[in-house]
Amino acid sequence: MSGLLLALSSLLAAAVAVGCSYLFYLIVLWPQRNPLRRLPGPPIRAWFGNHLGAVLDPSRSPRVHEKFVKDYGRNVRIRGIFPWEERLITLDPVSLTHILKHSTIYEKPWQSRALISYMIGVGMLAAEGQMHKRQRRVATPAFSIQNMRALIPVTFKTGMELRDRWMTLISDPRDISEKEMACGGMKLDVCHWISRATFDVIGLAGFDYSFNAIQDQSNELFMAYKDMFEIAISQQKGGLWDLAAMYFPILNRIFPGEAQRVVAKSHEVINRVAGRLIQEKKRKIEEAEKAGSVYAGKDLLSALLKANIAVDLPPDQRISDEDILNNINTFLFAGSDTSSLTVTWIIYLLARYSDVQDRLRTELLAIKPVAPLESLTQDEIASLYAVVAELPVLENVVKETLRLIPPVHSSIRVATQDDVIPTSTPVELSAQGGKTEKANSFVMPKGASVHVPIEAFNLDREVWGPDGWAFNPDRWDNLPEAVKAQPGLYNNILTFSAGPRSCIGMKFSIIEIKMFLFILLTHFKFAPADPVGKANVVLTRPYVVDKHKEGSQCPLFVIPLADVSST
Repeated sequence: MSGLLLALSSLLAAAVAVGCSYLFYLIVLWPQRNPLRRLPGPPIRAWFGNHLGAVLDPSRSPRVHEKFVKDYGRNVRIRGIFPWEERLITLDPVSLTHILKHSTIYEKPWQSRALISYMIGVGMLAAEGQMHKRQRRVATPAFSIQNMRALIPVTFKTGMELRDRWMTLISDPRDISEKEMACGGMKLDVCHWISRATFDVIGLAGFDYSFNAIQDQSNELFMAYKDMFEIAISQQKGGLWDLAAMYFPILNRIFPGEAQRVVAKSHEVINRVAGRLIQEKKRKIEEAEKAGSVYAGKDLLSALLKANIAVDLPPDQRISDEDILNNINTFLFAGSDTSSLTVTWIIYLLARYSDVQDRLRTELLAIKPVAPLESLTQDEIASLYAVVAELPVLENVVKETLRLIPPVHSSIRVATQDDVIPTSTPVELSAQGGKTEKANSFVMPKGASVHVPIEAFNLDREVWGPDGWAFNPDRWDNLPEAVKAQPGLYNNILTFSAGPRSCIGMKFSIIEIKMFLFILLTHFKFAPADPVGKANVVLTRPYVVDKHKEGSQCPLFVIPLADVSST
């Protein structure tokens, strides 16, 4: 027995010694050898201090980013969570293009992938390397222009349903205050309602399933997704326990809290209901094949399943049913939350800038069909959207909002190997003897993180002009020359990212945004209600000032247009 205790003591002592040695390396030796230490960067006022709060808080990040560029250049060293964690934050278009282009070198950190995988499975948001490449190859046909056009009627009909729901709420005098009666409308949480509508859109467009979220919130599958996304993600406190659990996920398994119980319960429902939907779709596709025809389903799940069994796809490139479910979860998360926030922020900005709202409404009403919207056929709806999509004021408003308030404030990548990052202009690197030297590139060590400041690129006043922080849709009629050098999948902004991991659902998102705006702005006026601010809670969300604990909200006065009939 004594021998066993002695062995355990020796093992424990060895483990402690190894741990202490590793900490000594991290805290003392590595900072002196880290190549990122050669980059200029802001000072740290405390040993456990960091710069993350300054660069992640949208209420102050524009000022912080601009000061970094002014004081240190476009490639800056900042402190991460721990004292030994030096990160790169880059506002250099050449450097960032290199990072986003080489997605196999710069991957999501394992902590981010673990969190995403835990929530929605290993879909395209969490997958890396060959798995991501295989999933994206199978999913790409589902997002073809032809398939996206087939989904236009779904967004139109959902927008109409939201219009009718708002009209019903506003017409009920029991729910309207004196202030609302004076303005002729009703104060509604636009963020809440748009979120319900986009859930309905992605349910129908994603896998031909009706959540019926606009009418009520009782659907089992809808509640599973809603609870998982809102409770387990949006309401995270970000305290010491959350930080510990991020680096040691086993803690949540040993000591599950309310969030973990919600996620587990949601997973049970999703796997049962959505899993059944996948099997039903597969059966319909197989029955159509046996009958010598092609299954006519136009939803993303049908397109995904058909692409996965295409004859030109090698068997080893196909993905499993589990992968398909994970990607449906991913589409639902990315397709509902980001689009709903964009529509919310657009309507909020239009409420604040009534002159822009009036101009846009005039443009939309000018192309509104004479016939009742409810009477339009699917072909007529598609023709209507083709006109809506080309409207210049609408296009400028959408682009400007996506630039000014990108749903994803920033992201992070980690280098999987040593790399050399090029720069657009020489960067000053520290040298021996307190001297500096200029170089056209710098070394990025394996394991170091890159902070990708999406908002900062979109708001850079050296690029977008002195009014780069302001809402000015007209800027898109005469952009500065410097904008052309900016990376980005969409109009030289980073909102939809860039490179191999850019947003695969961008076209669908734009269709959804523009169709919703057409329907809502031709039937309602919007005016400010409570003061609203921004907070970066996974995504950039609106919150009523001083009421952050009540969750994401965007209350606005919604006023039916006096000269608009029931159609």
